[in-house]
Amino acid sequence: VQLQASGGGLVQAGGSMRLSCTVSGNVGSIPYMSWYREFPGKQRESLGRISEFDGPFKVASVDGRFTISRQNAEKAVILQMNNLKPEDTAVYYCNAYAKASTLGAIHEGYYGQGTQVTVSS
Repeated sequence: VQLQASGGGLVQAGGSMRLSCTVSGNVGSIPYMSWYREFPGKQRESLGRISEFDGPFKVASVDGRFTISRQNAEKAVILQMNNLKPEDTAVYYCNAYAKASTLGAIHEGYYGQGTQVTVSS
């Protein structure tokens, strides 16, 4: 099971950015997918978790500026970020709680490689 995140980069304050993360490999079920971010020298913080049955929702910890959604058919989770601020500068990670399709596999947490988001003032 592998996760590939895309969509990071540099954006001006007030702008928007869309991150996507796709699961590939021999994966069976993916009950939950999540987004985290990590500031330099600090612990990774959770932005939110979405189940395979949930609709899109706004992230309360950033005053609703971010929305998390899933595209189950594509095995993807999306983080739409609007009205970005310099303090949103961080490395963003996706996570999937998933089970490989091999016999005897159990659900485990898998992280993507992280994507840098830099917001300039």
